[in-house]
Amino acid sequence: MAGGGAIHRSLLLYSLLQLVFILLSSLPTALADGVSSVEAKHLRDEVREMFYHAFDGYMNNAFPLDELRPLSCQGEDTLGGYALTLIDSLDTLALLGDRERFTSSVEWIGKNLQFDINKTVSVFETSIRVLGGLLSAHLIASDYATGMRIPSYDNQLLNLAEDLARRMLPAFDTPTGIPFGSVNLLYGVDEHESKITSTAGGGTLTLEFGVLSRLTNDPIFEQVTKNAVRGLWARRSRLNLVGAHINVFTGEWTQKDAGIGTSIDSFYEYLLKAYLLFGDEEYLFIFQEAYAAAMQYLYNDPWYVEVNMDSAAIVWPLFNSLQAFWPGLQVLAGDIDPAVRTHAAFFSVWKRYGFTPEGFNLATLNVQSGQKSYPLRPELIESTYWLFKATRDPRYLDVGRDMIASLQYGARCPCGYCHITDVESHQIEDHMESFFLAETVKYLWLLFDLASGPDNLVENGPYKYIFSTEGHLLPATPQISLAREHCSYFGAYCKKSSDTKQESCSKSEASMNGFSVSFSYSCNFPCLLLPQGVCPGLSHGQRYGISYVASTETIHTQSSSPSPEDKRENNAAENPPLVLVSDIRAINAMTFGGNDHHDQKSSREELE
Repeated sequence: MAGGGAIHRSLLLYSLLQLVFILLSSLPTALADGVSSVEAKHLRDEVREMFYHAFDGYMNNAFPLDELRPLSCQGEDTLGGYALTLIDSLDTLALLGDRERFTSSVEWIGKNLQFDINKTVSVFETSIRVLGGLLSAHLIASDYATGMRIPSYDNQLLNLAEDLARRMLPAFDTPTGIPFGSVNLLYGVDEHESKITSTAGGGTLTLEFGVLSRLTNDPIFEQVTKNAVRGLWARRSRLNLVGAHINVFTGEWTQKDAGIGTSIDSFYEYLLKAYLLFGDEEYLFIFQEAYAAAMQYLYNDPWYVEVNMDSAAIVWPLFNSLQAFWPGLQVLAGDIDPAVRTHAAFFSVWKRYGFTPEGFNLATLNVQSGQKSYPLRPELIESTYWLFKATRDPRYLDVGRDMIASLQYGARCPCGYCHITDVESHQIEDHMESFFLAETVKYLWLLFDLASGPDNLVENGPYKYIFSTEGHLLPATPQISLAREHCSYFGAYCKKSSDTKQESCSKSEASMNGFSVSFSYSCNFPCLLLPQGVCPGLSHGQRYGISYVASTETIHTQSSSPSPEDKRENNAAENPPLVLVSDIRAINAMTFGGNDHHDQKSSREELE
């Protein structure tokens, strides 16, 4: 009987365990502390409602003006007077699967938008918001594979994008190749236009202009923006740091504060993304050098500071909200550990105030005076999405849920979402930037759609997508990302034989128009994305045939016994005018596989 009792108790225990298992399995799966799979779907739907609350508010009260005043339910022209918010929202409509609104919006823009207007516009903002919005929507509307093709569509947006970009080309007509900050769409650059521009303003144009070149088979757009990047990088300091503002005529830095935030941020971003989208290893080479310098001189784990670009002396111990894109960029670069720590630090500021202020002083641990606002910026949300995508760590769903709550309770207005003018008092301002619909809600929606079992163009679509700095979707289609194109770049590869590799690196040089160019002929097709045989030990100038210019101040403070490398850089500096690439035919061959074109090269940018 005793044995029978033991068996009975065992059966009872087994039955209880089965009951517990059944009960647990019937409960929603916990994805994070309090965020179940069911709640993730609800949060995704809530973000969708947030988008339409703001988008409908714009369409009903502000369209076709540029942006919405969500408190008074009115509109205002802020950039060029061409329905900015609608253009910026196009690919978000497609991402949400809203075929009807996407189609009607594309058709209206194709019939009504024009750029032959007497408006002076920001080259940077017009490129990332308008040009990028048009190109992204064109690529979706023209492709059956996206599931959003519009039958009546006949390249109207692409034609508008090309017209707009050509109207911005006069801005690149400078001695350095770095563009003016503004251009008049009808008359070009005004004679009184400022010659000072930001590093982000000059270096965040490559994706949009590069995609346009590949869609139109006209190399000029890609050439001028690549030359602008070269012009900026050629003037980096010996620490491989760049400053915040530069004179586009003289090439002298007018603000030498180096950082990853205001006025510089998306310069770093587009170096890596241009490589990922186009397969152009020159951008990767520059990014690797620039990123290493940023981590060495700007990174004070887990924060980033601003330093003098020449001496690396700290000049500004400040977290500004534009830095918050950096952990997301680190995810793309594969550097996850510092991204996790930095994101946690940045989010601690959000938790403290409910939003991230434009500036948070790391010395006083308080909001920086005069930088108390939160203009609905997406950067921290963007990094949250990328970190969750990379790690699937449920903490990032908690972060996203907190961000939704802050926006809903602190920024929601009758017709949209309002700027926060003071993160301490949560006072609001009657303005809504177009990027709220292009980026902020887009990344929030993607975060919770990913957690819910993704069903969208980005995660399940036919292509890999690169997000522009405005959050626009740029697909790695064969037409845009030519798999073998990078093999034609000068200086890219050496012979694979170990006994001849170094010899080919050192001897494969030629003189073109008086400038030394390093190159080799040994890249064999087909090449992989990361082909073998990369030349070790070459400087960027040796590898790509670019002459670098040091500032006059730097040259005069050098040692009386410069190294051979210093002598080479000094010689380059003493031979103006600067020619970044020796032969325009070489650029055409490198970029477009030998097409005989004879046209010459012609992040937000700043806190306001």
